Amino acid sequence: MFRHFKSDIQTVLDNDPAARSKLEVIFTYSGVHALWAHRIAHWFYLRNWYTLARVISQVSRFMTGIEIHPGARIGDRLFIDHGMGVVIGETCEIGDDVVLYQGVTLGGTGKEKGKRHPTIGNNVVIGSGAKILGSFTIGAQSNIGSNSVVLKEVPPNSTVVGIPGRVVRQDGRRPDRLSHQLPDPVVDSMRELQREIERLRAEMSDLRDGPSAQKHQVTEENKLEK
Repeated sequence: MFRHFKSDIQTVLDNDPAARSKLEVIFTYSGVHALWAHRIAHWFYLRNWYTLARVISQVSRFMTGIEIHPGARIGDRLFIDHGMGVVIGETCEIGDDVVLYQGVTLGGTGKEKGKRHPTIGNNVVIGSGAKILGSFTIGAQSNIGSNSVVLKEVPPNSTVVGIPGRVVRQDGRRPDRLSHQLPDPVVDSMRELQREIERLRAEMSDLRDGPSAQKHQVTEENKLEK
């Protein structure tokens, strides 16, 4: 546990240019305080002291504004920047060298039992306000954009943005828009809207060139003859 404490301090110094000293990190960084409280609560949780573990996590939530369920499994060198409003669910699993910004939610959906929260791979960065909801995996080395809402699995080395979250980059390249593995609901909706517009234009063109248009043309010709 003390090895983790030292590593947590160094992680802040490595990731936050505003951190000037270890003493400053120890006394002023709420993300570090929440993480330390979680490590203690998790120790009790694993030994079936569930109520005491929850009490520790709730006191930490009150003091830091960061809610981490004592059942969550967190790897090494997690960096929670600012952290206000961060929520990490009970069955969530977080890998090593992950960065979370303020307002991130790693939550579940519905009232299902068992594994109901996401698994976050190594070296993942999750932007401010992002919501990752459900039991699936966010692949290693991925970036989740601010305020994204992710509801399905994300491949490794991906960049995800939008509501609902969609992959816009994978391995440094844009994904194939026709790929069945990476559907883009926004692009699909725009294509359907474009097809509908083209259909309506064709109908309007037919109405303009129909019998009434021909009759109008004949009438104009008769007037000219007179």
